[in-house]
Amino acid sequence: MANSLRAEVVQLYKTLLFLGREYPKGADYFRDRLRAAFAKNKDVSDPEKIKELISRGEFVVKELEALYYLRKYRALKKRYY
Repeated sequence: MANSLRAEVVQLYKTLLFLGREYPKGADYFRDRLRAAFAKNKDVSDPEKIKELISRGEFVVKELEALYYLRKYRALKKRYY
């Protein structure tokens, strides 16, 4: 794996780990699933496949952020309406 791709993968892992702290089912559940997902793909060496997996991970980051924003919005709406 090229060093630039390795750095991207590590950064994606750290981002997902940080976002998983507020996951509805718990941080431990999220961390276990995250480790399993990364361990399943640890032997991938094709740069194109790695880029595809990174883009899929970035999509998951966006979905998690949307989930958290929606939860905040619902809490504010419940509080003030």
